Amino acid sequence: MQIDVESFFTATKNTDLESHHGILRAALQTHYANSLHGRKKEWDDILGDLPRVVVSDYIFSSDTVSLSLPSDATIDTERFTAQLKAFMPWRKGPFDLLGVTIDTEWRSDWKWKRLLPHISSLADRQTLDIGTGNGYFLYRMLGEGTRLAVGVDPTRLFLYQFQLIQNLLPPNNAYLLPLRGEHLPPFGSFDTVFSMGVLYHRRSPFEHINELLGFARDGGEIIIETLVVPGDESTVLVPEDRYAKMANVWFLPSTAALENLMKRAGLVNVRTVDVTSTSVEEQRRTEWMDFQSLSDFLDPDNHELTAEGYPAPCRAMVIGNKPD
Repeated sequence: MQIDVESFFTATKNTDLESHHGILRAALQTHYANSLHGRKKEWDDILGDLPRVVVSDYIFSSDTVSLSLPSDATIDTERFTAQLKAFMPWRKGPFDLLGVTIDTEWRSDWKWKRLLPHISSLADRQTLDIGTGNGYFLYRMLGEGTRLAVGVDPTRLFLYQFQLIQNLLPPNNAYLLPLRGEHLPPFGSFDTVFSMGVLYHRRSPFEHINELLGFARDGGEIIIETLVVPGDESTVLVPEDRYAKMANVWFLPSTAALENLMKRAGLVNVRTVDVTSTSVEEQRRTEWMDFQSLSDFLDPDNHELTAEGYPAPCRAMVIGNKPD
């Protein structure tokens, strides 16, 4: 069983995205097809050996993305659970797949609940999710009536998790391209562009925000969710080495500094809609993600600080629009 990226090109033929197909195919050849993963055969074999069912009863609009086993079908639940665990760690979720509950590292539904009241209706919109992970948020977008939900993420494991779920579902309008945001062309056509948990991984925040502007249509909505620190518009933390034991964290602004940055980049109607400290209940080690998690990244004597002594993780949601 192979990963399916061709369905995206079929679904977007004769749309405003078709003119970008050539660039996307070239990017996929360079950054995906020409780069092999050591577990590819193992993961392909598991995909090919999954239960041969296509569910008709599924829920994308609740906290847990759920796919129910058809009433006339049976599976070996123990074997299916083992197959799912071969794709650990499961980071974004939660999911319930054919009766198997996947308790992911992140309670991503908490983030979605905080965000949803503040964004424009997703009904009949074309959405793009940069750094989508395994596509949990793509399904939640479909649950809100999104016409087309496209995610990009270069992590092979997340791509396989997404494909596994897609293989159990009937055809739908969620697609994941194994690329980075910087590999994409300036589509200029998405109604809503999400960047959740990406900005602090980019060396140049201006470059990332300009990319987001290029993806959106005129008047389109751009949502940035990122780590922030306390302070005024001049406050930015650039970690000396690691932040919460992560090596690839470059830029943590205050919310005021982030708003200013977005305005300077050209966004309008910029506003912070949520600031929430990350709790050890929202991000934690589970049976499905049994590596280190948030509690291991904090000062053991003071959970207000990271292991390095920086302010503990706090995340903000800032929304703006591309000018008309």
